[in-house]
This record gives sequence, structure tokens and C-alpha cells, in this order.
Amino acid sequence: MKKSFLKNINETSETNLGSAYSNNQVKTTDVNILLNRVRLDRKKNLKKKIFISVIFVSLICSLIAYITI
Repeated sequence: MKKSFLKNINETSETNLGSAYSNNQVKTTDVNILLNRVRLDRKKNLKKKIFISVIFVSLICSLIAYITI
């Protein structure tokens, strides 16, 4: 009975180590993908902010030009 019990513990620990290693590989890949996504999102947000501020400034300039004429 003891031999089979010890054998089962060793088998489960080996499978857990194998799955932990494969999970680490997947997690590092996922982290890189997430970091790239964050960088792309920052670029998109910056472009949106610049576009909105240019439109806002042009509206203010056109309003000032309309009022002075």
C-alpha cells in the first residue's frame, strides 16, 4: 500500500511541474501581447486627443473670426 501511495504522489508532482512550466511559457507570451496592446492603445488615445484638440482650436479660431467680422 505504501509503495503505490508514494508512486501516486511522485506522478502527480511531476505532472504539476510540467504543467507549471508550460503555463509559465504561455504567461510570458500573454504579457508581451498585453504590453503591445497597451502601447497601441496609448498611441490611439494620443492621436484622438490631438485630433480633438485641433478641432476645438479651429472652432474657437473660426468663432473669433466670425465675431470680429
